Amino acid sequence: MSRISKLAPEQWDERLVAAIQPDNLTDLEQGLTRFFAHCPEQALGLMGFAGALKRNRSLPERLVELVRLRIAFFNQCRSCMAIRYADAVADGVTEGLVCSLERPQEAENLTAAEKAAIRYGELMATDHLAIDDAVYDELRQYFTEAQIVELGMTVAFFVGFGRLAATYHMVEELPQAFQSAGNIAPWGAEKIEVR
Repeated sequence: MSRISKLAPEQWDERLVAAIQPDNLTDLEQGLTRFFAHCPEQALGLMGFAGALKRNRSLPERLVELVRLRIAFFNQCRSCMAIRYADAVADGVTEGLVCSLERPQEAENLTAAEKAAIRYGELMATDHLAIDDAVYDELRQYFTEAQIVELGMTVAFFVGFGRLAATYHMVEELPQAFQSAGNIAPWGAEKIEVR
């Protein structure tokens, strides 16, 4: 059971309904909006930011999804780990690739750029002060300055809101493997693909 009450779409501010169009989405796809609807102004601002990150993305969907899932593991966000976004699947994210996230630096099916981005994401999630000149120098081997800034904002979004979602404990719509107590991982269990 979630620790914060979910609001049904009929209780949402009309601007949230117009932005999300919840009738076209499953409950899970409505996601955090069901909670954030308690604060519609903040929800709309957050949606604007998240939308800008998504619509104006220059980083590959595959890379972003791999970084998201690795961060989700450290955050222990159940819904974040259970979900696979369709655009990332279309860009080559397979469950075999997700299994590589258990030991990403040893994985042969991840590119050097993906490994650098994943490492950056995991450091932000676990020990952000360990991100030093060497980490940024490595990122510069594969990404432009603008892409590094984009990666940083995306990672900050995943770390912060993934941790918030984990505290809400929104697990009732997830496969059974993601409802259990204790540490779990995004690899090796049933997944849900969303738009």
